[in-house]
Amino acid sequence: MTGTVVAPQSAATRKAPLAQERKYKCTYCARAFSRSEHRSRHERSHTKERPFKCLKCRSTFVRRDLLLRHDRTVHAKDGGIPLHSEVKRKANTKQTKPTITIEQSNLDSLDDGMVDLETAAVLMTELHHAAAAALLDQDQEMEKRRREASVQSADSYDGPSMYTSGALPVRDINNWDPPTPSSTERGSSLQPPNHLGHLMNRSLSADRRSVDRRSATPSSHFGYSYTATPTVYSPYPSSPLGTHAYTSAASPPPQPAQLSDDDERRVILDSIRDIDGGRTLPRSFRLPSKTALNRYTSSYFNLFHHHLPFLQPATFNAVTVAPPLLLSVLSIGALYAFEKDTAHTLHTYSTALLNNFLASPNYTSRNCPIWITQCCLLNIWFAAWSGEAKLLEWAASQKILMSTLVIGGTEELLSRIEKRGDAQPSREEWLEEETCRRTYYATYVFFGLLTLTFNHTPELDYNLFNRLALPCSETLWHMDGADEITWREQLALSPCPTFKEALSELFSGDAPHYSSFGARIMINRLFLEVWFVKRGGASQNLPVDYNDKIRLALDTWHRSTEITTPEHIIIPLTAPQKSHPLLFNAMAMFRTTISRLEIDLHQIQAALRYHVPGDVAHLMTAASTQIRRSSAMTRVIQQCFECFQIPALMGIRWVARTSALNWSVEHPLCGFDLMLILSLWLYKMEEEAESNPPTAEEAEMLTKVRTLFDDDSVELHGSRLSAAVANIWGGMIDEVYVWGVTKMIGEAFKLHSHSLAIDVDDGMTPTAASSPSSTPGAEDDDMEN
Repeated sequence: MTGTVVAPQSAATRKAPLAQERKYKCTYCARAFSRSEHRSRHERSHTKERPFKCLKCRSTFVRRDLLLRHDRTVHAKDGGIPLHSEVKRKANTKQTKPTITIEQSNLDSLDDGMVDLETAAVLMTELHHAAAAALLDQDQEMEKRRREASVQSADSYDGPSMYTSGALPVRDINNWDPPTPSSTERGSSLQPPNHLGHLMNRSLSADRRSVDRRSATPSSHFGYSYTATPTVYSPYPSSPLGTHAYTSAASPPPQPAQLSDDDERRVILDSIRDIDGGRTLPRSFRLPSKTALNRYTSSYFNLFHHHLPFLQPATFNAVTVAPPLLLSVLSIGALYAFEKDTAHTLHTYSTALLNNFLASPNYTSRNCPIWITQCCLLNIWFAAWSGEAKLLEWAASQKILMSTLVIGGTEELLSRIEKRGDAQPSREEWLEEETCRRTYYATYVFFGLLTLTFNHTPELDYNLFNRLALPCSETLWHMDGADEITWREQLALSPCPTFKEALSELFSGDAPHYSSFGARIMINRLFLEVWFVKRGGASQNLPVDYNDKIRLALDTWHRSTEITTPEHIIIPLTAPQKSHPLLFNAMAMFRTTISRLEIDLHQIQAALRYHVPGDVAHLMTAASTQIRRSSAMTRVIQQCFECFQIPALMGIRWVARTSALNWSVEHPLCGFDLMLILSLWLYKMEEEAESNPPTAEEAEMLTKVRTLFDDDSVELHGSRLSAAVANIWGGMIDEVYVWGVTKMIGEAFKLHSHSLAIDVDDGMTPTAASSPSSTPGAEDDDMEN
């Protein structure tokens, strides 16, 4: 019998602590610090010494950065010369600084606190983009000078311009390949940055990279600029998520028809009154203006549609579409325009009109028009992620109706396809069938998110979709104006296996070839498989090696993302990958599915239904007893680390202000599991650091996480790395948000962080106001006079 010889841990391994050695001890108490300047700052809390004095008033401070902040915020309006930090005084004065132009009224509004958080985020993003554009202009000028100096004669130069009319070249900035399970197994030598404090102030660099990815004349939408080049670039050129997904022949997707005049608006209003036969709507009902209607429609199709693409922009016309569906689209568009009151009003009107239609005697689930299912899906999507417990309860009550619509519609669709036999569908028939397929699969994905977030029992049996083909590529779906021959060629190049065929290949280890939407659907199926095993696997008499089969299917799914159908369209969103947003969303659910194989947090998910952050946070902290240290758990922590590393390397501030409009709701929902597990695992390692030192594998993972932070950011949380992770994640996802559920999750994380740090030192407990916009190391304002 052979055995595995475990090498004894070396002294260095046993001594691998979560923090650096604290050799600088306080003269007045038992506190110790890893750096002498931290000890000096702490000792001032005992001596009450305030060595930094303001020369313009009588204020004194314990630190120089607080003095500088005081000068900027208090004396900046006096017209005096501002103070400069040591870094600025030592900077090279010969360097030409770019000029940034921004409206003074916007700055005054921010300074006076006269704007809300969302408006402030938009204004700050405009400032970042203006600064990035100025830096880009400076780089262009410097490059022009270097190019002129490299030629012998300016008159003889007849070469092409450095920048073509199509796109700007992309600099090799932050050439980083996000770690994946496969890359980790290959021994990736990724070294994360040294200081999160530096990362949290990298928003300008991130915006500069985003400018490099745009054309010379980027389009803007609500203050945010989006990709307008023939190729979608990424800050991570070597992303494993389908680097082939966009080609040089890419083109922008078609846009829905815009209202041209107020007459079309009156036609919509007349249609609403006609369908409201029972006078369901109140007398106070007012349809938004033509400009607002166009803005909300554009917001929906530019920002939300690509995450759940079951409507076709080319055929969507606000004048002819069913009024309840139009109002549901407008409600989500208003959310992305940060007009929440208008969004809730439009949602209420849409729900009322839909209920009025469903009450008619001619309604049956088998032959109802597809717009009813689409409208119902958007309404319950709006309610489920609204952040309000009552709306979630209403959404849950509508699941039976939704499942009835999908079951009846799927049976009708399959019957229609079987009657046609081997005959090829016409373009109109295919468009109608593809619309139905996408709508039913989108509902299946939504039910999976409800199960993931709130532990709701899935309503749809996966056997319902066995004979149904998966959706086609997004390129084919958005194709508009092409001739019949071109369309037929694209149809042949977009393989659409059935749901059952793709699932069989995943469990057999053969990576199936499907679209980005197909990949998103199949990871939803694998997640639900894990959920069924964890919730009722013991009563199903599953084979002993069934978990291994699920792991094989997950690994096969991950490989399949590299061979998804290539896309030839531009997605006007900024995200850390070159592939379609559906794959980026699918990767978030992939990481969560892996974590659910090892740990089940269903009690916390059930508590999320009531939307009380304090109750959720209490269960989050108490769940530390469910964390088990093992090699399998360390692999889960690798997935958690990757989830946190993406915003860290992009810039915490930048992600906090832009992800609401660029990323889907999957990321805060899936991040809830991953960041909770990471914080609890770190807490357990901190508690057992002396009694049960980390293994070599655990120590390596601890080092990865620890190098994302500087000492100051951890000191703010009572030297608890676990608390720092929870607080930064909570502050990031609730800083600017579209869906109210992210605000609730963010508050729960910050309370959870408070609980993790409170047992160390009451005097170092973090305040509830901590957020990614706070610079690590800065002391609270109550230290000032």
